[in-house]
Amino acid sequence: MESKLFDSELKVMQVLWEQGPLPARAIVDVLSQRVGWNKNTTYTVIKKCIEKGAIERTEPGFICRALIGEDEVQQSETEQLIDKLFGGSTELFFSAFLKGQGISEKEANRLAQMIREKE
Repeated sequence: MESKLFDSELKVMQVLWEQGPLPARAIVDVLSQRVGWNKNTTYTVIKKCIEKGAIERTEPGFICRALIGEDEVQQSETEQLIDKLFGGSTELFFSAFLKGQGISEKEANRLAQMIREKE
Protein backbone atom coordinates (compact mmCIF):
# COMPACT_ATOMS: atom_id res chain seq x y z
CA MET A 1 0.00 0.00 0.00
CA GLU A 2 1.35 3.40 -0.95
CA SER A 3 0.21 5.52 1.99
CA LYS A 4 -1.98 5.79 5.08
CA LEU A 5 -5.71 5.36 4.63
CA PHE A 6 -7.94 8.19 5.79
CA ASP A 7 -11.15 7.61 7.76
CA SER A 8 -13.31 7.90 4.63
CA GLU A 9 -11.16 5.32 2.85
CA LEU A 10 -11.40 2.99 5.83
CA LYS A 11 -15.20 3.12 5.53
CA VAL A 12 -14.96 1.75 1.98
CA MET A 13 -12.43 -0.87 3.06
CA GLN A 14 -14.68 -1.96 5.94
CA VAL A 15 -17.48 -2.75 3.48
CA LEU A 16 -15.12 -4.90 1.39
CA TRP A 17 -13.66 -6.64 4.45
CA GLU A 18 -17.16 -7.49 5.67
CA GLN A 19 -18.70 -8.54 2.37
CA GLY A 20 -15.85 -9.47 0.05
CA PRO A 21 -15.54 -8.27 -3.57
CA LEU A 22 -18.47 -6.11 -4.64
CA PRO A 23 -19.56 -3.97 -7.56
CA ALA A 24 -18.93 -0.30 -6.82
CA ARG A 25 -22.69 0.29 -6.99
CA ALA A 26 -23.19 -2.07 -4.04
CA ILE A 27 -20.58 -0.16 -2.03
CA VAL A 28 -22.49 3.04 -2.88
CA ASP A 29 -25.71 1.47 -1.54
CA VAL A 30 -24.11 0.33 1.72
CA LEU A 31 -22.38 3.64 2.44
CA SER A 32 -25.46 5.62 1.48
CA GLN A 33 -27.35 3.77 4.23
CA ARG A 34 -24.51 3.78 6.79
CA VAL A 35 -23.13 7.30 6.49
CA GLY A 36 -25.35 9.11 4.00
CA TRP A 37 -22.80 9.39 1.20
CA ASN A 38 -23.94 10.03 -2.35
CA LYS A 39 -22.70 8.13 -5.39
CA ASN A 40 -20.07 10.71 -6.36
CA THR A 41 -18.53 10.78 -2.88
CA THR A 42 -18.29 7.01 -2.74
CA TYR A 43 -16.79 6.72 -6.24
CA THR A 44 -14.23 9.42 -5.40
CA VAL A 45 -13.15 7.54 -2.25
CA ILE A 46 -12.99 4.23 -4.14
CA LYS A 47 -10.76 5.91 -6.73
CA LYS A 48 -8.43 7.15 -3.98
CA CYS A 49 -8.23 3.63 -2.53
CA ILE A 50 -7.35 2.26 -5.97
CA GLU A 51 -4.63 4.91 -6.38
CA LYS A 52 -3.16 3.91 -3.01
CA GLY A 53 -3.10 0.23 -3.94
CA ALA A 54 -5.69 -0.75 -1.32
CA ILE A 55 -8.37 -1.80 -3.82
CA GLU A 56 -8.30 -3.47 -7.20
CA ARG A 57 -11.07 -2.75 -9.71
CA THR A 58 -11.91 -5.24 -12.42
CA GLU A 59 -14.33 -5.31 -15.32
CA PRO A 60 -16.97 -6.14 -16.19
CA GLY A 61 -19.11 -4.63 -13.47
CA PHE A 62 -16.60 -2.34 -11.76
CA ILE A 63 -15.93 -5.08 -9.19
CA CYS A 64 -13.85 -3.85 -6.26
CA ARG A 65 -11.67 -6.18 -4.20
CA ALA A 66 -9.58 -5.33 -1.14
CA LEU A 67 -5.85 -5.85 -1.74
CA ILE A 68 -4.95 -5.36 1.91
CA GLY A 69 -6.40 -7.10 4.94
CA GLU A 70 -8.08 -5.53 7.91
CA ASP A 71 -5.45 -6.99 10.24
CA GLU A 72 -2.66 -5.38 8.16
CA VAL A 73 -4.31 -1.96 8.42
CA GLN A 74 -5.00 -2.39 12.14
CA GLN A 75 -1.35 -3.30 12.73
CA SER A 76 -0.11 -0.31 10.76
CA GLU A 77 -2.52 2.13 12.41
CA THR A 78 -1.63 0.82 15.88
CA GLU A 79 2.10 1.14 15.23
CA GLN A 80 1.63 4.71 13.96
CA LEU A 81 -0.45 5.63 17.02
CA ILE A 82 2.10 4.18 19.44
CA ASP A 83 4.95 5.92 17.62
CA LYS A 84 3.13 9.26 17.48
CA LEU A 85 1.68 9.43 20.98
CA PHE A 86 3.90 7.16 23.07
CA GLY A 87 7.33 7.51 21.49
CA GLY A 88 7.15 3.95 20.20
CA SER A 89 6.70 2.49 23.70
CA THR A 90 4.14 -0.30 23.81
CA GLU A 91 4.43 -0.33 27.59
CA LEU A 92 3.42 3.36 27.83
CA PHE A 93 0.56 2.72 25.41
CA PHE A 94 -0.83 -0.14 27.52
CA SER A 95 -0.34 1.81 30.72
CA ALA A 96 -2.33 4.76 29.34
CA PHE A 97 -4.99 2.44 27.95
CA LEU A 98 -5.44 0.60 31.22
CA LYS A 99 -5.62 3.84 33.22
CA GLY A 100 -8.26 5.23 30.92
CA GLN A 101 -10.33 2.14 30.21
CA GLY A 102 -9.98 -0.30 33.04
CA ILE A 103 -10.49 -3.94 32.19
CA SER A 104 -12.25 -6.88 33.77
CA GLU A 105 -10.38 -9.73 35.40
CA LYS A 106 -11.39 -11.96 32.48
CA GLU A 107 -9.94 -9.46 29.97
CA ALA A 108 -6.74 -9.13 32.03
CA ASN A 109 -6.33 -12.91 32.09
CA ARG A 110 -6.87 -13.11 28.32
CA LEU A 111 -4.28 -10.35 27.72
CA ALA A 112 -1.80 -12.14 29.98
CA GLN A 113 -2.41 -15.36 28.03
CA MET A 114 -1.83 -13.54 24.72
CA ILE A 115 1.46 -12.12 26.04
CA ARG A 116 2.61 -15.57 27.18
CA GLU A 117 1.77 -17.02 23.77
CA LYS A 118 3.89 -14.34 22.07
CA GLU A 119 6.96 -15.12 24.20
